[in-house]
Amino acid sequence: MRASRLISLLLLLQAREVMTAAELARELEVSERTVYRDVVALSAAGVPVYADRGRAGGYRLLGGYRTRLTGMTRDEAEALFLAGLPGPAGDMGLADAVAAAELKLLAALPPSLRDAPVRTGQRFHLDVPGWYHQSAPPPWLAELAGAVWQDRTVTLRYRRGDREVTRRVDPYGLVLKSGIWYLVGRIGEDLRTYRVDRVTTVEQHEETFDRESGFDLAGYWQEQAEAFLRGMLQAKVTLRLSPVGLRRLKHLTDIPFGYAEAVAAAGEPDGQGWVTTQLPVESVDVAYTQLLGLGPDVEVLDPPELRTRMTEAAARIAALYLDDQR
Repeated sequence: MRASRLISLLLLLQAREVMTAAELARELEVSERTVYRDVVALSAAGVPVYADRGRAGGYRLLGGYRTRLTGMTRDEAEALFLAGLPGPAGDMGLADAVAAAELKLLAALPPSLRDAPVRTGQRFHLDVPGWYHQSAPPPWLAELAGAVWQDRTVTLRYRRGDREVTRRVDPYGLVLKSGIWYLVGRIGEDLRTYRVDRVTTVEQHEETFDRESGFDLAGYWQEQAEAFLRGMLQAKVTLRLSPVGLRRLKHLTDIPFGYAEAVAAAGEPDGQGWVTTQLPVESVDVAYTQLLGLGPDVEVLDPPELRTRMTEAAARIAALYLDDQR
């Protein structure tokens, strides 16, 4: 445990150059007294770490000292090479950079870990695009990725329905979701999302923009995705479900929020073990298609339109089997 902490302390000093005992203690989740002892231990091991006195002082490594990655475990080394799986990086025009980074990492690893990329490649493959999607990246993806890296404002033309619109955008980030690339960009005070495969032209400007220092792309995307999915649930249906039907409902609804709300709203089981609940749905038509998959383990109570359609479907199915018995 202590050996791992000493390596972490050393790597923190390499990355940050100067850190106080208090900052190191917070990062390592230990006391400042433990940091003092660890610094003494590193010095005793020959690591040239010393302390600057004064208000802007802290611990630093002497003369740009660097360490090889000898403290890395096999699991850590193999996990790093997962980041270089072919696909998204190549789509963004970063294949050469990833390959160069892997070579440098490989050279820094001790001999016992240099089979990490081979082991990783034999065991994992990332197939990002969904079924029935073309695997070729969108034409303007690499251009947009360059603008994102360099914080350069772009003017893009974008297909919206049967027309094209022009927008001047500060490109904040790119997101790959189910094989589809999305650009998150700021226009004025608003953040907006664009499908990259609908972008028809991109013009990079020399002008750069000031990125919000606290912007969290992953957090923003999750928030927007949840809002989008919740916004799709515009209707509710009242159901009576058997225990089997309630379990299977999770696998038939496309939107997980709907299932969670149905479970939360379920009443106490009746004498047959069935529960009555409300399920948020996109529309009656979508609910009809989904609920048919539950067969005899669901009874629609409301709305009447959906109950009638389910009754008619059940009658047609029953007629098919009754005909076979004649």
